[in-house]
Amino acid sequence: QVQLVESGGGLVQPGGSLRLSCAASGIFFRAATMGWYRQAPGKQRELIAQITGGGRTNYADSVKGRFTISRDNAENTVYLQMNALEPEDTAVYYCYTPQYNYWGQGTQVTVSS
Repeated sequence: QVQLVESGGGLVQPGGSLRLSCAASGIFFRAATMGWYRQAPGKQRELIAQITGGGRTNYADSVKGRFTISRDNAENTVYLQMNALEPEDTAVYYCYTPQYNYWGQGTQVTVSS
């Protein structure tokens, strides 16, 4: 049974940082491409960062230079380090694995003073 469990969301002031985690189970994690998506109110869900099993990464232009995706294959966990957060980053953040077509439940990130 596939499970993706996100954590680490919360309320942060503009300019602050958060680190999201996504713990995976029920998949062959070390070979799996993992992605972070987000969905803001009234907007479509968008891919913001992705990492392949080999560690290759790509980012949406809106987060490039501020967000970093990484993975720990020993812990079956993918991370999203978010720095220099802006109010426009407010959204529900989801973990996704395309090979299994499975989504996590999401974690809310709110950037506000």
